[in-house]
Amino acid sequence: MVKKLAPHQRGAVALTQHYGDALVCVRHRQDAAGAFRYTTVELLVECKPIAARNDQDTGVRIDFRDHALRTELLRHGGHWDPQRRLWIVSRRVATKLGLQGSLVAIEK
Repeated sequence: MVKKLAPHQRGAVALTQHYGDALVCVRHRQDAAGAFRYTTVELLVECKPIAARNDQDTGVRIDFRDHALRTELLRHGGHWDPQRRLWIVSRRVATKLGLQGSLVAIEK
């Protein structure tokens, strides 16, 4: 049997006083025979913002008759650059669509 308690619930208050705001939850477990009760705590040890991945845009050259792939590029946020005559899309999307062989480096 497992009982999971929030820090403010009865049975966890003493541990909340000990661990403070770092306490996420308290669990009380019994062994199979019911002879022992184990108390475990879950603690928050680190909190930091998630760094955004640097997913740069890349050029993709596809056959102009490939309407299905063009539709997929548009659906995933790609756009046509008429000066470069390339589709501009994020590298992540190009990889997801299996276009690694059609990538063209673009200068910003």
